[in-house]
Amino acid sequence: MNDIDNFQAITTDRLYIKIAEQLRGLIEKGVYKAGDRFPAERALAEKLGVSRPTIREAMIALELSGIIEIRTGSGIYVSNRANLSAPKLTDKGIGPFEILEMRYILESEICAIAATKITDEQVSRLYELIDEMEEEEKRPDASEQADGKFHLLIAEAAQNSALYESVKWLWDLRSKSVLSHSFFQTIRKEGIQPSIDDHKKIAFALEQRNPERASLAMKNHIENATVNAAKHFEK
Repeated sequence: MNDIDNFQAITTDRLYIKIAEQLRGLIEKGVYKAGDRFPAERALAEKLGVSRPTIREAMIALELSGIIEIRTGSGIYVSNRANLSAPKLTDKGIGPFEILEMRYILESEICAIAATKITDEQVSRLYELIDEMEEEEKRPDASEQADGKFHLLIAEAAQNSALYESVKWLWDLRSKSVLSHSFFQTIRKEGIQPSIDDHKKIAFALEQRNPERASLAMKNHIENATVNAAKHFEK
């Protein structure tokens, strides 16, 4: 045997994968059995010493693997069809709550910058995109394309290509990350859609060229989106 064959590839799992594997281990050991309900999200986060968003993303990974069932309004349960002999959980991309957290930090500041530079034409386009969002919500296959265009237009108005590309990357992650894409598809089916009222407040603050109000409106919007998305896990 060649010496090189003794070496193993080094892999670095995302934190949510490590947490998901630990939770699956508890099921394998019989600590939690088929049909049992997991502790509340907050209790798990405190016990494991991680953030609640990390717990949520671990749960999404376990749900995608068929190990648990998230019953909105009831709780998180070990699936009766859980396949514990399945291979180690794999990285399914950056999770939706990590993306939302970064958007909160980045887009609120971009919105403040945009308020000082946005043109009348861009403001008009924002209101047109809000109308498009309202039309999209009426369709069962709503893709949130107008929502993405709205946020990218604000990034464009900031007149900084690095900021624009950063926002574009975050929005691309929503569809390219299996974890994030699957989750957003799920909550859309549950009736959770982008808030039209939040977008109107952002557009109005930008129209007024008010950086502080624009930043706050964006922060409130992403906070609301995070709270609404988290309802998927609530009992």
